[in-house]
Amino acid sequence: KQILSKGELQVSDKERHTQLEQMFRDIATIVADKCVNPETKRPYTVILIERAMKDIHYSVKPNKSTKQQALEVIRQLKETMQIERAHMRLRFILPAKDGKKLKEKLKPLIKVTESEDFQEQLEMVCLIDPGCFREIDELIRSETKGKGSLEVLSLKDVEEGDEKLE
Repeated sequence: KQILSKGELQVSDKERHTQLEQMFRDIATIVADKCVNPETKRPYTVILIERAMKDIHYSVKPNKSTKQQALEVIRQLKETMQIERAHMRLRFILPAKDGKKLKEKLKPLIKVTESEDFQEQLEMVCLIDPGCFREIDELIRSETKGKGSLEVLSLKDVEEGDEKLE
């Protein structure tokens, strides 16, 4: 009974190695999903991210979540290669009376404004950094008292298709 309640499970070297390798691959996959090359707006391949992680000698921490580690890897990779989180595309519809005032507060958080329509209400489609989403959401909710709406059009804005060479 004492062994069952206080004992620890022995994990073989091979099992541990396989588990760490799997986590390494998972982290690389998350980074590849969330990031793009800022010049071409195209996603990186998982193999390229894995190679870059090996180049910066990244070691996996088995007790931390893969998502947490992926965000850490992105920060470290920014120092050695051109990598950037893919922007989120949002559309928000704001009542006319709050529109102007709220637009000024949102401006520093918005990376690119794609379209803007102001008739009886302000409708904007824009690109933001994923880290700002919660802040923008709270700002719209509190300022419009639930009258404004925020819609996620795409979680990552990437260019698809073949690149044309001239």
